[in-house]
Amino acid sequence: MTRIHAIRCHAISEDIGSVTVDELDLPDPGPGEVQVRLKACAVNFPDLLMIQGKYQHKPPLPFAPGGEASGDIAALGPGVTGWKEGDAVCFGSRAGGFVEAANVPAAGLKPIPGKMNYEKAASYGTAYMTAYVALRVRGELHAGEWLLVHGATGGVGMAAVDLGKHYGAHVIGTGGRDDKLAVVKARGADAVINYTLPDGSLGGFRDKVKEITGTGGADVIYDPVGGSVFDESMRCVNWRGRILTIGFTSGRWPTAPVNLILIKSISVIGVRAGEIGRRDPELGRRNQEALWELAQSGAIDPYVCAGFPLERAVDAMRMLESRDVVGKCVVTMNGYQIESPRE
Repeated sequence: MTRIHAIRCHAISEDIGSVTVDELDLPDPGPGEVQVRLKACAVNFPDLLMIQGKYQHKPPLPFAPGGEASGDIAALGPGVTGWKEGDAVCFGSRAGGFVEAANVPAAGLKPIPGKMNYEKAASYGTAYMTAYVALRVRGELHAGEWLLVHGATGGVGMAAVDLGKHYGAHVIGTGGRDDKLAVVKARGADAVINYTLPDGSLGGFRDKVKEITGTGGADVIYDPVGGSVFDESMRCVNWRGRILTIGFTSGRWPTAPVNLILIKSISVIGVRAGEIGRRDPELGRRNQEALWELAQSGAIDPYVCAGFPLERAVDAMRMLESRDVVGKCVVTMNGYQIESPRE
């Protein structure tokens, strides 16, 4: 039995600040489990949505938010082989990461890849898997093509910028703040566009995209924003281009104009990276292997802009809620402090 601190949600609430810092006993790991002493846990929008009861997965109360974490193995449960105490590992789960230690299935662990530190290891899995599945599996991005990445200053968008450049594409990143876009440009984007209009709405980028590409527009458009951003993307996608719908952070589900799809021979493609693995386990396995190789080689290098100690987890979530995060931010445990972000 280990005494730990955890951030837990006891009641569904619109206010993410309603979570509490609890002290509780963590039992010894059971058969097939490993106890991990955590160092970092990424903060993602599903963490906020689960507290508010707006996410499709609704864990039983009370629960700790946090779905991607890293740390060191502290103890092995009965029957566990292939791991030893002190091994640095990372893992993903639907919830439970805002804690000082956790018992997790040994089968779900991965060693921290390459030269990643704890905060990067906790930040690459979901974002880069989404980008990989979108660009390579669904979008079939080729070297030399123009890739337009919306929401490029966020974790999922920045992952698409990184992988787009890795695969030889010319990349344009859009976002709502010049200071955040400067980071995207410094990390390799060929061009960036601030798509916030004077009235606060999003748009005004289609002519700029056509000017930058020198063609009818982008060959592949990566869109986690939706709404008016999708609407305008339909006007700056190239002949036989592919628009990848990742999500709808704008809050509006757009409607695709079929006349433009026909005239330009456009493909509008939905991307659910996790669902692909559930429906096609063999393809999911290959995707995991490809992502692991990228991480091991150093091709994946998440940008982590900030770290907050466990007792300030609400501040970390509010930073994400207010759209002040560049790339990713993390909650840290057991005295760990993140390294300064490197551009």
